[in-house]
Amino acid sequence: MISTYVIVIAVVFVLVIGVVIGLVYSGRTKRSKKMQEQYGPEYDRIVKETGSRKAAEAELKQRNKHVEGLNIRPLTTTEHDRYLAEWKEVQAKFVDDPAGAIKEADRLIIEVMQVRDYPVSDFDERAADISVGYPELVSNYRAAHEIALKNEQKTADTEELRQAMVYYKSLFNELVVTEEPVE
Repeated sequence: MISTYVIVIAVVFVLVIGVVIGLVYSGRTKRSKKMQEQYGPEYDRIVKETGSRKAAEAELKQRNKHVEGLNIRPLTTTEHDRYLAEWKEVQAKFVDDPAGAIKEADRLIIEVMQVRDYPVSDFDERAADISVGYPELVSNYRAAHEIALKNEQKTADTEELRQAMVYYKSLFNELVVTEEPVE
């Protein structure tokens, strides 16, 4: 005959295991929710791409670790002013040569990233690095890049080029931060 004491111990053990499982699940849920809020659509894109939240979260943690290891710096005021002037020229060029302006906008984004010490050799790496600091803009950067590729194949229409310019401008505005206040 099983004693009441053994039954009580078994019930307590099952309850403790249940609480531990609940806490672990709750912690994972909170972490997932936090990452989803931080990365927005990029989180969802990576979940879809990898097939699981766990893999997506591991990818995002790796991105964070990679970017933390970089020595990304703000622009100086002189660099800021120079790139702002170049951007205005690119925008003005759009009126007469939208295709050429998109090529220049893409080049300018890469140049600003390079000056700030982002690695720039590969688009996917650039987009991954951008997703850490500017998660709300990375989907626009990806879309602009897709349009730029269509532009190279001469299959992008003027409206697509206009949209790419808007996307590039939003990222450009974030990338041209300075280390000192601009007057």
